[in-house]
Amino acid sequence: FFSCLGVTCFDRLLDLLEKPKYSKSSSNLEQLLSLLESFTSPLSHLPRDIEDEMEVNQKEIDAAAQAGKEWVDVPRIAVSQSRLQLLCSVLRMESCRDTAFVKVNTIARRLCRIEANRGCILAELASVAQALGADAIRDLRALNIRLNDAIALHETKSPSVAAETESGADTENAGGFNFGRSPSSSVTLSTSTSEVKLLRVLQTLQLLCGETLVDETTGRKQEGNIVVTEELVELLQGMSLDGLWNQLSQCLKVVQVLEGVATLDEIEENGSEGEGQMDTDDVDSGDNVSQGKKLQNSVAGLITRFLPTIEAFFVVNASATRDVNSEKGVSSGPNNEQQGNKEADSSHGDLASLVGGPRLVDFVISNKVLLNALVRNNPALLEKGLRAMVQVPRCRVFLDFDVKRQWFKTQVRRLRQHASRRHGSLRLSIRRKNVFEDAYHQLRIRNADEMRGRLHITFRNEEGVDAGGLSREFFGILAKEIFNPNYALFTSTEDGCTFQPNQHSTINPDHLSYFRFVGRIVGKAVADGFLLDAHFTRSLYKHMLGLKPTHHDMEAIDPDYYKNLKMIMEYNLADIGLDLTFSIEDHSFGRSQIIDLLPEGRKIPVTDETKAEYVSLVCQHRMTTAIQSQIKAYLDGFYELVRADLISIFTPKELELLISGLPDIDVHDLKKFTDYQGYKATDKEIGWFWNILFSLSSSEKAAFLQFVTGSSKVPLAGFSELQGMRGIQKFSIHKAGGTPGALMSAHTCFNSLDLPVYKSEDEMREKLLYAISEGATGFLFA
Repeated sequence: FFSCLGVTCFDRLLDLLEKPKYSKSSSNLEQLLSLLESFTSPLSHLPRDIEDEMEVNQKEIDAAAQAGKEWVDVPRIAVSQSRLQLLCSVLRMESCRDTAFVKVNTIARRLCRIEANRGCILAELASVAQALGADAIRDLRALNIRLNDAIALHETKSPSVAAETESGADTENAGGFNFGRSPSSSVTLSTSTSEVKLLRVLQTLQLLCGETLVDETTGRKQEGNIVVTEELVELLQGMSLDGLWNQLSQCLKVVQVLEGVATLDEIEENGSEGEGQMDTDDVDSGDNVSQGKKLQNSVAGLITRFLPTIEAFFVVNASATRDVNSEKGVSSGPNNEQQGNKEADSSHGDLASLVGGPRLVDFVISNKVLLNALVRNNPALLEKGLRAMVQVPRCRVFLDFDVKRQWFKTQVRRLRQHASRRHGSLRLSIRRKNVFEDAYHQLRIRNADEMRGRLHITFRNEEGVDAGGLSREFFGILAKEIFNPNYALFTSTEDGCTFQPNQHSTINPDHLSYFRFVGRIVGKAVADGFLLDAHFTRSLYKHMLGLKPTHHDMEAIDPDYYKNLKMIMEYNLADIGLDLTFSIEDHSFGRSQIIDLLPEGRKIPVTDETKAEYVSLVCQHRMTTAIQSQIKAYLDGFYELVRADLISIFTPKELELLISGLPDIDVHDLKKFTDYQGYKATDKEIGWFWNILFSLSSSEKAAFLQFVTGSSKVPLAGFSELQGMRGIQKFSIHKAGGTPGALMSAHTCFNSLDLPVYKSEDEMREKLLYAISEGATGFLFA
């Protein structure tokens, strides 16, 4: 390390960075940085903090010597400020490519293990970031002018273009702009190097001042979960990047206009309503967000141009600090147990723990359509630069459902692949008349990893081979059996359409074991992409998501009871003649008992000032406390297959869609994604077939879908994503040979229908109705 003149060899190598031979040549620069990286490799053995340094005793030194190893004291080389400044300036050089950036990053991190270098390196990196930020502002300002010019030119040309279109004139080229489509197609852009480099520097600072959280259960680092120190917060505040974020927001507003998402007036109006939106219930607002606008045209060019700056924005504002408030205990209410634990486990749960939490949420609200387009085009962003969109609850509600579902499927697929390598397939041999009991006894002995294996179902005394169809039928049968009143597990609500755990399920001595089994079945179906004809109450969906039910959720369970509670909230108790205490009367099995909602609640009167608490406690009892053990057993089983942190990305309505699929069968959509073999779409038999299908009732359509696919549920993305043996497999109609007028048959593994030739539409209708009513179950070879 040292030369005889007191200047280290390392110093001399650093001095070469200012020589044009290296600063102007990418290849030479990378070779020099590789040498510097080798020189600093011993520093990686130094502890990050002096307090973590361990003293080595003589016994350990002797033991190392016997093993042929030698104890070497790593020199803590202090580098001058000018040379550290020279090293950091490489990040701004045009010759600094990705590999060179990684090497500078590594060298800087190693030098930072020496306290004498750390402060200077961080300060120099912050200075470089500030300069790059100024360059980026200048580039974005120039770009904003170009974007506004494109809008103005489009508005000027639009009337004439419309007239030319009506007269048949060519609109593909008008003054170098394409006005036949979106005005965004008239702008071709490339990302400036200053924005890319700024992102690199900010990521380097985050690594130097951040610490990856470790999962307490597995002991593994949680990639992407990084907390940063107050040191970095101060550096970020000193950079004064607010001007850059404002300029970015201005450009994205114009992009929304160019992409046809909104007008400038609409953007300004939505921006002024942003704060109000965040005061609403996160869950309810999320239900509406997914129904928002989606970009129909390609976004790979215009929006991706801003990706480095958007990622830089997230690095700065979505960085989590060490917030002791996020580590508080769980609140006393049993409803909050899941929610409290989740927020305590993640420092991203509270906006106060983020460097720029409020700014982050405002940015996501204003640009939710563009951000969804970005992650739809590049899903990996949700695991990298835009991971806060998933981790921050106030941001995830603005992700579209299809984006969430794609992210969820990716995470679950990894878990399934890992389990399959260890345990292989999950094979079950089931008696058709005892599906529930057979599945229960065969799965209760399997652990979570075994349950994640690929499912193979065999129905005894049947010849069907499971390539997907038998599994779909298996889940379809189970979805009906779990609500069988003989098991006393679930009770239906007033409308008879949704179910919640039965508080009297204790009449079944094994009820908690069965609830855990049901949770595992639902989790397995969700993880493997099978749909269940099972609709639970909104309060149970909230429990699955770790959310607290509200008194509004009572409306779906017991409308009359909800009306009474609403009356209590809206009128003075004296006016409606109610004399209440913090207790309720329960009638079960012919006995009545008073249950206190608070300690000694039967002695505490309810007043107009405390009636809101009373209503909340009554609903808490009905939807949580009275069925707490049943909910816990169900969730224990569900979370074995689907981790709570993965499923929590959805809203209650989205979770119902994920479990149960779309409620209606769109025959037009099915027809659009149908293939024909032996027939043509114009054949009269095909015309008869679709006439018949359009005329069927809802239940008959569901029976037909069950007959040809093994499931009566429509895929979430419609029939374009119908699953078969080979992945996505469209519905197909094959011309069947043999005797004309024979009964039609189906192959659920291939989503195919063998359609014989019939004499008339009436004959075809008769055969189809017979097939879907009598041939919908069982797999036998003739």
